[in-house]
Amino acid sequence: MIKKSMFFLLLIAFAACKNEKKVAISAQSIVDNAIAVSGDSLYKTKKMSFDFRNKKYVLLQENGKRIMKRIFKQDSTIVTDVKAAKFTRLVNDSVVAVADSTARKYDNAINSVFYFALLPYGLNDAAVKKEYLGEVTIKSKQYYKVKVTFSEANGGDDFEDTYLYWFNKETAKPDYLAYKFFVNDGGMRFRVAYNERYVNGIRFVDYENYKPKSESMNILEIDKMFQNNELELLSKIELDNIIVY
Repeated sequence: MIKKSMFFLLLIAFAACKNEKKVAISAQSIVDNAIAVSGDSLYKTKKMSFDFRNKKYVLLQENGKRIMKRIFKQDSTIVTDVKAAKFTRLVNDSVVAVADSTARKYDNAINSVFYFALLPYGLNDAAVKKEYLGEVTIKSKQYYKVKVTFSEANGGDDFEDTYLYWFNKETAKPDYLAYKFFVNDGGMRFRVAYNERYVNGIRFVDYENYKPKSESMNILEIDKMFQNNELELLSKIELDNIIVY
């Protein structure tokens, strides 16, 4: 009788372990693990700066709010674009008027640079909707594939875009990402992360940026297209002179 009881207890324990494993593999837990190994709480407190395509980007944290800046030379002047509660442009430290449509364009451009630079942190923003698509193999490595879309509320001008992320099962980090966008005639991109480095506890990577040879392909199949050499290298996304403090 005791042996039978022990046997049933073991069966129950085994079933519980299996259920726990299934619950653990969810889009939310995958993203949470990725953030934990990439910077975790440091994303909320650290300030930083980096150079990207001849412009300097600065992130400040003030009273729990983020202030993002883009600084560059334009002829003989210094232009500073500030994304805070509202967009502001300064030319040689003097505020200049900017049309609402232009301000929105610049605001979105700054946000986009920081979004990619700080991935995977932004994947827990309020507007993000995540869906686990299962496991896939890319170049003999196992990945969790996650689809990301955005709610219209707080989702920005690009809320209709679709993103995909491939999280390495061993490291928990996103080695690949892809997205389908609709602005400027639309298109699809596939990015391969490389040159990983940690600066004061926060992970940064550069990307090889690919596009499909045929834009008619399904974004959900873009990882297969990558492995079948159906993508072409478009550019490289590189961050320089990274400082975190």
